[in-house]
Amino acid sequence: MDTVTLTTSTGLDLFAMLAAVLWHAIRIGAALQVLPAIGGRTMPVRARLILVIALAATMSTVLPAPPPMGVDSATVLGVLREFTVGVSIGLILRMAFEAGQLAGELVSQGMGLSFATMADPLSGASSPVLSQWFFLVFSLLFFTLDGHLALINLLHDSYASLPIGQALPDLQALLSAVPAFFATALRAGVLLALPVVMALLSVNIAFGVLSRAAAQLNPMAIGLPVSLLTGLILLMLLMRQLLAPVQALFDQAFLAARGLIG
Repeated sequence: MDTVTLTTSTGLDLFAMLAAVLWHAIRIGAALQVLPAIGGRTMPVRARLILVIALAATMSTVLPAPPPMGVDSATVLGVLREFTVGVSIGLILRMAFEAGQLAGELVSQGMGLSFATMADPLSGASSPVLSQWFFLVFSLLFFTLDGHLALINLLHDSYASLPIGQALPDLQALLSAVPAFFATALRAGVLLALPVVMALLSVNIAFGVLSRAAAQLNPMAIGLPVSLLTGLILLMLLMRQLLAPVQALFDQAFLAARGLIG
């Protein structure tokens, strides 16, 4: 084999490897972009790009090479399929984090801290401080429970079920999987906040009755500090029991995502 042929074949191999990395980066990048604690504005774009390329390059060495595709409508549809699968996986896991933010909003209303807001880096809008605190707790528990490793394993298995270039088996089931998990995430968020909300509701009702019985009592001056102190104590007790329900919620999210890819 002469030098020109060897150089040409080596260049073609490099282009094939680059194409495989880029094809795998579409699904992985779409999933990580939607997932909180990794995507969005919480991580710099350059760091997220390095992470996506590193994961795609690693998976491309252990997964079958994608079929050769030219610049045509089939390639565009293939990119859309990869993007749809990645976004669907990321959205299901994101809703598990949204359950924590919902619990924070419910608790903040009972504590009288709904007016204490700050800029949310995920949505760009303002959200209660307790919602972002619950989000941080869920993010720490996600990495503590090796959720990032489970995510990598899930993405790897998705290529075995839905290879690159293959048509989606059931697009209707794929699009309906995210709304189906919404009820589970909503129920989990309400159940997490329910003990604290009910206790704070009892405190507020008690001070409402006292203010009606004794008009000189100011419920804003007395009830708000008591509700705030009671809420902080209840949150401290809740955090000690938060690991098991959050782990169960993440398990259900990964189970729903695996059902998404078949």
